[in-house]
Amino acid sequence: MSMTTTLSIAPAVRRIPLWLKLAYTAFMAVLVPVYLRNYGPTNFLYFCDVALIITLVGIWIESPLLVSMCAVGIIASQTVWLIDFLSNLIGHPLTGLTDYMFIADHSLFLLGLSLFHGWLPFLVVYLVWRLGYDGRALAAWTVLAWALVLSRRGPIRA
Repeated sequence: MSMTTTLSIAPAVRRIPLWLKLAYTAFMAVLVPVYLRNYGPTNFLYFCDVALIITLVGIWIESPLLVSMCAVGIIASQTVWLIDFLSNLIGHPLTGLTDYMFIADHSLFLLGLSLFHGWLPFLVVYLVWRLGYDGRALAAWTVLAWALVLSRRGPIRA
């Protein structure tokens, strides 16, 4: 008596919708070259810009660690940015953090790209909800944050 077993391999379940991955990728394909041209490569050492890049990788590989790192790293500061921006819109700036968004010599296109500060915290919360929170995120972000802070200090001179 011959016994055969059929293994069925279920297709991987996408937890992040493909349309979101493609839309985010398209946004980054525009933002990165525009920011490089207007602000230079060192702009990508800011926490919010690093979180943009990590989020891009995180949504494609559906990594709870990467999206959780972004959550602990930027939700608080980007929420302050959003509150300041909204208060600035109604003529009552709170911190001055978003004053650059209201300077006339910046193009509306460039300023529009900077609106990611307002929607990124919501996206990261959604991604953590979809993928789960990874408890290693705070430690990983802390190491990354120190590396970014130290890289912006420049060389130590005697």
